[in-house]
Amino acid sequence: MREVDLRLGARLAELRAERGWALGELAERSGISRSTLSRAERAEISPTASQLNRLCAVYGRTMSQLLSEVEAEPAPVLRSADQPVWEDPAAGFVRRSVSPPHAGLRGELVEGRLAPGADLAYDRPPVPGLEQHIWLLEGELEVTAQDVTHTLGAGDCLRLRVWGPTRFRCTGPQSARYVLAVVLP
Repeated sequence: MREVDLRLGARLAELRAERGWALGELAERSGISRSTLSRAERAEISPTASQLNRLCAVYGRTMSQLLSEVEAEPAPVLRSADQPVWEDPAAGFVRRSVSPPHAGLRGELVEGRLAPGADLAYDRPPVPGLEQHIWLLEGELEVTAQDVTHTLGAGDCLRLRVWGPTRFRCTGPQSARYVLAVVLP
């Protein structure tokens, strides 16, 4: 088990304890089974991107905020080699937190990479009204939000506010690599 998974599991357990919730209550709020939550908190498994998004929604955090809470003290410069990378191999998704983490700031940059054919669906935003700018660097990407599908090619940028489910789908023969700028409302 990687060190980041151990720290993430511990932080998830802390967040639940801070609210005084039993696993059953968190399961109801997140739609994730009690056993999966328990295993994630004990770092026996790493949550999937979709599960982590649901937990972020319950705790009112973006994914980058949550992941930054398990990293060391933030610095103003985050070197490429030190940028936290989180993977969901089953979904074909790799996420790199590019911005130096800072709890007091509202914006952040994330690099995402979806394998060819990868299809990531989120049932809700981590924070309702979250502003996102998706700048596709390589490949082809379909982004669906509020029942509208946007087809992006390399160099295209989509700006939206996220209120409900979203879907990211790599539609081309090569990976889709993009920069996601996230701005809290």
